Amino acid sequence: MRTCRVGLVGAGGVAQRHARVLGSFADVELLGVTDVNRDAAAELAAAHSARVCADVDELLAAGPDAVYVCVPPFAHGPVEEAVIAAGVPMFVEKPVAVDLDTAERIAALVQEKGLLTAVGHHWRYLHVVAQARQLLADRPVRMVNGAWLDKVPPVAWWAVRDRSGGPVVEQAAHVLDLIRALVGEVVEVTAYGDGSPPPVEGADIDSVTAATLRFADGAVGTLAAACVLGWKHRAGLEILADGLALSLAEDGLTIRDADGERHLPADPEDARIAVDRAFVDAVTGVGDDIRVPYAEALRTQRLAIAVAQSARTGRRITLPAGPAARTPVVGGVRPVGVPAGVAADA
Repeated sequence: MRTCRVGLVGAGGVAQRHARVLGSFADVELLGVTDVNRDAAAELAAAHSARVCADVDELLAAGPDAVYVCVPPFAHGPVEEAVIAAGVPMFVEKPVAVDLDTAERIAALVQEKGLLTAVGHHWRYLHVVAQARQLLADRPVRMVNGAWLDKVPPVAWWAVRDRSGGPVVEQAAHVLDLIRALVGEVVEVTAYGDGSPPPVEGADIDSVTAATLRFADGAVGTLAAACVLGWKHRAGLEILADGLALSLAEDGLTIRDADGERHLPADPEDARIAVDRAFVDAVTGVGDDIRVPYAEALRTQRLAIAVAQSARTGRRITLPAGPAARTPVVGGVRPVGVPAGVAADA
């Protein structure tokens, strides 16, 4: 059995979760940890008998077989560029960036290098997602309603727009990714924010966002995002097809059809383990079940950014259909002088 030596960039809560999962695999060695907070890196490294690295270059010099990039949204970019230049397989936690330009640039470098990548949209690994897809296989989706109704997480950067991207980009991206996986590509977005930040010092994000979505095949949908509660109230989606209603969240799938209502439970921890297992297996050459490589996560990022931009401007945004499409169109007209992938107000 080949051992996969993994380096971690970041030592926060998400990195700690990945370290815990990876440490449970008999074929994984946590090689090293680096973080701008050296004390946090030292603590995480000590917990897993790994070395502390001063920076990404030192971590790469140690010769990892794979690197996990677990940094805040605003810190993406330079880390990925260094890992790609070294040709090391890379797992990136979502969201892949705070903006779209950074994500587009990294995606282009990944494609040019032909690098093995995965992104942490672990909801794709819920076993009930496959069951939902099977139920929808012969029924066109008419409507989908997604929601992420939650609190402001206890990290200083989260409530600042240019640090987190806001609730849609940082939190609701999970829901948007699953909507894309089960319903298809969104071609038009209109969204509104309330223009009022949550009651957190220094916040400049919208406390609530409401969006309407139109899909390539004619389906319609909505997304609701909120960060004004003191608890995680609801995160998931409801799908309506002919004679079928599905309600899907991390903890299970509820099905209602002509046979009545039934609930299939799910354990989100299983999905968090599965996403890491799939990546390690791909790195070591014993598996091929990466469901969200970087290029796929980029499509979700484009959608999340479109929702966030529409909410800021109150204008409709058209997303060109097709996986290679890049530039969102605002109000039906592509902005003049705006870089690819960026709407007029970015």
